[in-house]
Amino acid sequence: MDESTGPDPGLYGPGSVTWQCHGDPVMWIAGVRALYLQALHPRAVRGVMENSSAFSGENGGGDAWGRLLRTADFVGTITYGTTGAAERAGARVRKIHTMLSATDPATGARFRVDEPELLLWIHCAQIDSFLHVLRRSGIPLTPEQADRYVAENRVNARLVGLDPSEVPGDTAALAAYFERIRPELAAGPDAHAVDAFLSAPPIHPLLVPGRNLVWRPFAGLAYATLPGWAHQLYGRPAPAPRTVTRRLRLTGTLLRSIPAGLRWKLPPGHILKAMRRMGPGSRPAPYTLRTSAAILDRPGRA
Repeated sequence: MDESTGPDPGLYGPGSVTWQCHGDPVMWIAGVRALYLQALHPRAVRGVMENSSAFSGENGGGDAWGRLLRTADFVGTITYGTTGAAERAGARVRKIHTMLSATDPATGARFRVDEPELLLWIHCAQIDSFLHVLRRSGIPLTPEQADRYVAENRVNARLVGLDPSEVPGDTAALAAYFERIRPELAAGPDAHAVDAFLSAPPIHPLLVPGRNLVWRPFAGLAYATLPGWAHQLYGRPAPAPRTVTRRLRLTGTLLRSIPAGLRWKLPPGHILKAMRRMGPGSRPAPYTLRTSAAILDRPGRA
C-alpha cells in the first residue's frame, strides 16, 4: 500500500531493524543495563538524582520503576506509534528537559540537563545496551543490520533534542564514542546509589522474598552484561563472559516462550495498536532478519 495514502508507519515502520527488534522481551534487561551504564557519567547521573526520586526513598519511595516504565513507554511510542504521537512524545521530553538543571559534582556549577553532551551520553548508553543485549541474547543481527539499527536510532536522538549528524551512525562510530568518553566516566556516590537501588530496591517487607527470587537475578544479569571497564569502575570483578552469554541466551529463550500476544497485551499495548493500524504483516519478528534482506529496503526517517 502506498504510504502517502495508507496507514501511517510512524518514524521507523515495519521495514526497519528497530521495528522488528524492539518488541523482544530482552529489551527489559537492556533497559536496566542502560541505567547501570548511564549512571557512570557523573554529571548525567547528578541531573537524574537532583530532579527525580528515581533512586531515593525507602519502603518503595523511589521511582526507579516509574522511570523504567516511562522510558519503555517513550521507546514504544516512538517505535510503534504514529508520526504525530512520536513527535509529541519527543516534544514533551524536550520541554521537560528545558526546565531542569543540576549541580556539577566536581565544580559546584549549575548546568542544564539538556546539554548536548549529556543527551548524547544517555542516547549512546541506551542504544549500546539495546543492541548489545539483543545480539548477545541470540537475535541474529548481521553486522550490516547492527549498523542499520544504530543509524535508524538517530531518529530517537533527534526527538530528545540532538542534531542527528552529531550522533554515531554505525557500530564503529558508537564504539569510538565510548573510547572517547571513558576518561570522563567514574562511579561516584550517585552511581553507587543507583547500583544499590537496582540491586535491592526498597519494597514492602512482605515482598522482599519475591524481590530476592525474581528481581535480583534479573538485575544481576543486566549488570553482568556491562563491558569490563564498567565493572572496573563499579569496583567489582567482571563475571566470565561465556557464563553471562549462556545465562542471557537462556533467559531470552524463556522470556520468548511467553506468547507474544500475551506479552504485548500489557499496557500501553504499542505493538498491538501498531499491528491493527498497519496490518498483520507488520508483526515484529526479529528472527526473520536472519533470512530476509527486505529489512534494509526502507530507511528510518531522521
